Amino acid sequence: MDRPLFHICAPKGWINDPNGIVKFKGKYHVFYQYHPYSNEWGPMHWGHVVSDDLIHWEHLPIALTPGDEFDKDGCFSGTSLVMGDTLYVAYTGFINNEDPEKIKQIQCLAKSKDGVKFTKLGAILTEKDLPKEYKPTDFRDPKLTYKDGLFYIFVAAKRVTGGGAILCYKSLDLKKWEFVNDVLTHNSEGVMIECVDYHEDLNLLIYSEQDFPKDNSHCLNKDSCEYEIGHLSEYFKFISEEKHLLDYGFDFYAPQVMDHEHILIGWMNMWGRNNPSAKYDFAGMLTVPRKVEVREGLLRQTPIIYGDLVNTNSNISQCETNLLVGAMHLKATNLKSLDIKLRKGEGEETRFYLKDNEFIFDRSKSGEVITGLEKDSLSLSGIRKMPYLKENVDDIYIILDRFSVEIFVNGISMSNLIYPKLSSQKLEISIDSEHNDLQIYKHIV
Repeated sequence: MDRPLFHICAPKGWINDPNGIVKFKGKYHVFYQYHPYSNEWGPMHWGHVVSDDLIHWEHLPIALTPGDEFDKDGCFSGTSLVMGDTLYVAYTGFINNEDPEKIKQIQCLAKSKDGVKFTKLGAILTEKDLPKEYKPTDFRDPKLTYKDGLFYIFVAAKRVTGGGAILCYKSLDLKKWEFVNDVLTHNSEGVMIECVDYHEDLNLLIYSEQDFPKDNSHCLNKDSCEYEIGHLSEYFKFISEEKHLLDYGFDFYAPQVMDHEHILIGWMNMWGRNNPSAKYDFAGMLTVPRKVEVREGLLRQTPIIYGDLVNTNSNISQCETNLLVGAMHLKATNLKSLDIKLRKGEGEETRFYLKDNEFIFDRSKSGEVITGLEKDSLSLSGIRKMPYLKENVDDIYIILDRFSVEIFVNGISMSNLIYPKLSSQKLEISIDSEHNDLQIYKHIV
């Protein structure tokens, strides 16, 4: 088994950001940034999968291929919008240049009646639509929405003076657009914002930032993803009440949430990392779909899992079994200690444990070494930390696929890649709590 069993990855080649997550004519559609000709990033296409249940995925033909005047060097990230019997996708057309200051990023539109074959409608926002204080070299990743007879589009941008921004435009017809405002009320802390996603019904603004400033514990990746809880003012300024890191793992970026059903999917990788999976002729995968809600000022994520329930225990202190691909769901009342060893085998283990009111993820012995641009001591030691937001009954999910571990504690997530040997399959749990219930699922598909 040399591929993920139930995570979205390409038939071969490189993938990154999920795009245009949508339900259209009874099926879930997920598009993704795709380079079909290499295991390295290259001219971006839109790969395409569909599903009836968010777990069994069927690959469809490539939805968008670069090559037109407005997207000749790449079809970058974007979003979808269903209007009647038509699926629209807004995306960024990329025009490269030997001079980096002459690169162009243009917002484009395409449509489909069947959700499979797309007709490009060309550029809808170009350099001439960009206020002079923003750079046309960094103007990308449109979020398309509709409200009260108007279309809105939120686009990531970069200020000439440095730092990221989120620009909002409005339109009556998807053709002529009027600039509204830069929605952020604060300066971007990284060099560029990407992958904007806004959901008014959740009071939720999501974005990723390149080279986001690091702290000493939780925010250590080269690039980070954040969310803000708040609302848009009448002047289209986002009034933020809460701001948090969206995922605490090594491998998470560019998430997108589907409208209405609120399903989140992210890219499970990080820029600047080596790719041990390249020898299997693929690079990159997407996270499992997660149902999201905003509760007590925090974005909570619950993984969508299906499978065979093979083990149920209550009030355990120790548990040992084999789990290569599957999931465990643990509920614990008054949790005092927890130590979980996953994918354990000869000389290998992936460890997740509670210490000093933090959860610690350790992949220092998880098989093939994953290296990146992060040079802090925790990253070099294979460590990521997540705050423990204790509840009366803690709700913990761990999702295991061939090369990944996704962990959720009370809706807060850590997403990580691992590359242990196939023979490393043991699961060991040690727990001290007032009461606990454990369920183990195998053979998810």
